[in-house]
Amino acid sequence: QVPDAKMFKRLSYLEVLQRGLKVMDATATSLCMDNGIPLIVFGLATHGNIRRALLGEDIGTYVGGES
Repeated sequence: QVPDAKMFKRLSYLEVLQRGLKVMDATATSLCMDNGIPLIVFGLATHGNIRRALLGEDIGTYVGGES
């Protein structure tokens, strides 16, 4: 964890790549962008977050086409 990390509600793939954000590997981000696969980035340490993400709750950062 990074103590001064900033939480974003929504980012585009290009924003993730241009800002050099360490959400995931840049190649994986590019592959998701090329294939239109959206990402939801959230904390796994919080109990129940996987379920919340699957139910569509607003618990993290959406990474997709346009921000």
